[in-house]
Amino acid sequence: MAAAHDEDSEIASIRTALVQMGLLDRDAQPEMTPLMGGVSSDILLVRNRDAEPFCVKRALARLRVAADWQAPVERNHAEAEWLRVVGAISPDAAPEVLGEDRALGLFAMRYLAPEKFPVWKALLRDGAAKPQTAEQVGATLARIHAATAGDSAVAASFANDNTFYAIRLEPYLVATGRAHPDLATPLNELAKRTAATKLALVHGDVSPKNILVGPEGPVFLDAECAWYGDPAFDAAFCLNHLLLKCLWRPQWAGRCLDYFDRFVSSYLAGAKWERRGSIEARIAALLPALLLARIDGKSPVEYIADDAPRNLARSFAIPLIRDPVRGLDTIRAGWARAVKT
Repeated sequence: MAAAHDEDSEIASIRTALVQMGLLDRDAQPEMTPLMGGVSSDILLVRNRDAEPFCVKRALARLRVAADWQAPVERNHAEAEWLRVVGAISPDAAPEVLGEDRALGLFAMRYLAPEKFPVWKALLRDGAAKPQTAEQVGATLARIHAATAGDSAVAASFANDNTFYAIRLEPYLVATGRAHPDLATPLNELAKRTAATKLALVHGDVSPKNILVGPEGPVFLDAECAWYGDPAFDAAFCLNHLLLKCLWRPQWAGRCLDYFDRFVSSYLAGAKWERRGSIEARIAALLPALLLARIDGKSPVEYIADDAPRNLARSFAIPLIRDPVRGLDTIRAGWARAVKT
């Protein structure tokens, strides 16, 4: 009974916040339906009579994973700000923010129906992804990075070092070093270098599950990790998922490697804020570390559970963490041999 009372109280507080935002009338009785919020947030779909539906997102203090993973709820505001900034750079690349309540740690955004905006991960799973999507994701991400590179105002707004460490560097790199003590030194050094690199606005979770494929191109969601830092992290994070999809859907591994190539080409073509060799080397250093992190870190991918593909990822990533390469083509060619495409 207590849990039900708490839930009713939370819904009431959300409804009050939406009234204060001007998104609901005081006498409105909207339908609020929980959506899949992943491990880090609660998301509600709000429908109110004939009005356009919208979503409400609220960050969780403890993430829904087996490990004890705490994260600052202030990241909800960082996500709302990322959506606003990106909406000004590339309006089709982020859903519109409709209102925010920082005290409650929630914001409302426009709802994008799945019939029109399918999730890229689902398309990759079903073999229905189009090659140009990977190109568009790489090009759009580079456009966001380029537009914010060297921007002191954006840097001040997204000085979220503590949050990025708690949500990304510690659970992905540092925790993986604890799981592999012989790799702790290079992984800790990689975390320090990444934390110290301040170049552009970083999304922090550029995963296919957080990208919708809209009629005008990709739409990025779930920017809770937003941080002014190293754009190489975003590129490596996305490329890592394309490698992992080769293990998830081995029958389409060749396609996923083509998507890898297309992303790399379009992203590096737009990375004009620094020398290509510099950012490519940082992406190449992060990529095997993130690959191992999704096997042995705090947030292992749910779709790779069997020992054989997990061991393949370990045997591929570990030598590259010990002895990093500077070119993504080397990683790509080695992975193609490993998955036998």
